[in-house]
Amino acid sequence: MTPAFRGAARYGDVERLRALLDSGSDVNARDRYHQTGLMLAAQGGHAAVVRLLVERGADLDVAAKFSLTALMLAVAAGHAEVVRILVGARADLTIRGSGAPGFAGKTALGLALARESDEVIAVLRGAGAKE
Repeated sequence: MTPAFRGAARYGDVERLRALLDSGSDVNARDRYHQTGLMLAAQGGHAAVVRLLVERGADLDVAAKFSLTALMLAVAAGHAEVVRILVGARADLTIRGSGAPGFAGKTALGLALARESDEVIAVLRGAGAKE
C-alpha cells in the first residue's frame, strides 16, 4: 500500500482515494501492519471511504494481526454507521479475534457487548449475529 493510499483511507479523503483507485491502486493492498484501506477507514469511522472501498470490491473479511477484520475494528471503535455498511455488504459475523487483549475469542457481537455499544449491538443483532 502506498503512503498516499494509506493516508487517504486513514483520514477519510474519499476523493483522493477515488482518484488513486481510478489510477490502478489495489483496493486490497496492505500496509506494513497487514491492514487494508478498508480496515483503516472502518477504524476511523470514515463511512464514505468504507462505502467506496466496498463498492470497488474490497475484501470484507480479510484479517490482519490477531484475526481482526474491518468489521471488528469498526465495532471496537463504536462506529455504528460503518458497521451498518459492512453488515449490509455481508461481512462475516462469525469471525473471532485471536490473541489481542479484549478481542481474543470474540465475534463482532461479543466485542460490541463487551463495549456496551447499544447502537452497534442493535445493528449486529438485527443482522442475526451471534456471540
